[in-house]
Amino acid sequence: MQDATAQAPNSCFNGIQIGVITYSYRSLPCDAASLLKHVTQCGISSIELMSSTIEPFAGIPSGEGVTPEQVLEWRSSVSMEPFAKLRKMFNDAGVNIHIAKFGDIGNPGMPDAQIDYYFNVAKTLGAKGITRELSEEAAQRLGPMADDHKIMVGFHNHTQITPTTYDGTMLSYGKYLAVNLDIGHYVAGTNCSPIPFIEKHADRILSIHLKDRKVNNGPNQAFGCGDTPVSLTLQYLKRSGFTFPADIELEYQIPEDSDAVKEVRRCVEFCEQALA
Repeated sequence: MQDATAQAPNSCFNGIQIGVITYSYRSLPCDAASLLKHVTQCGISSIELMSSTIEPFAGIPSGEGVTPEQVLEWRSSVSMEPFAKLRKMFNDAGVNIHIAKFGDIGNPGMPDAQIDYYFNVAKTLGAKGITRELSEEAAQRLGPMADDHKIMVGFHNHTQITPTTYDGTMLSYGKYLAVNLDIGHYVAGTNCSPIPFIEKHADRILSIHLKDRKVNNGPNQAFGCGDTPVSLTLQYLKRSGFTFPADIELEYQIPEDSDAVKEVRRCVEFCEQALA
């Protein structure tokens, strides 16, 4: 009989950790148990986990009549025990949580207590970092707090990025501020290869998102069908010995005869072949 270790998923190919942002499964049930099943069916061993799965597992108040004040009070007082259970649940199945997605962290008006809560949850989950959207204002506020907690904050781009976006003060506010580079959006927004950007900022990259888009703000495509050099980028990561994860983000239209699990699995197979 095969033991549990032998059955555990493994999506680290030739030293490159291929993962998935769990937003990719948004068309399917995304409670923790269902999500874990989706991830393991795809053979994935490390993930960027969305807050929309994390907090419901821990019992965040929800539904009609729940006020923002009640949610803040819950976040300020909740035990880390349910988050430790969530980590164990995934780890026992062979899945690491390398990033927690709290997309509003550092937004204007957010109390320090809520920011501290996000950092504490990430640490309890075993995550190396938290991701959110690009914001100079948030970077300025989060820099010292990220340094105190020793948890990275990776800023995710859409097509507003340019090759020089991170050359200014964005990453200067703290040593734990970093880049969550979406290479599909980068190509669609700049019409440039992401490889020179990765080479330039490699020491500050928390993770990259893998998707394939056309240039000139073109649409998402199945891997290998757009203008994003997904294979070349993965091969460059392997040659360079980089250790940050490359997470699949499924955004192209799912064929009628398929589903998100099947399509993510195809993306995993594409990445494995590229890294062979």
